[in-house]
Amino acid sequence: MDHATVAFTAVYLKATHGYVGFVEELPGISSHGRTIDEARANLQRLAEIVFYEERAHAEELIAGKEVVREQFVIALSAAEA
Repeated sequence: MDHATVAFTAVYLKATHGYVGFVEELPGISSHGRTIDEARANLQRLAEIVFYEERAHAEELIAGKEVVREQFVIALSAAEA
């Protein structure tokens, strides 16, 4: 099975005890770490968990129902890219 990839923007802020990171495009996905590498790894792991959990929840909601599932693309202006 082919796996799709999606790119997001991670932002890291220097904090008193390390770094805080969040994903600009995904509200509520934030993490922290003592180093930027730790913050980066934690943020990526959390984003993956949220995606898998949301997919599992969606599968439960649509189980046994006739659905249409399709991908879509969002175009970003040059200023946003």
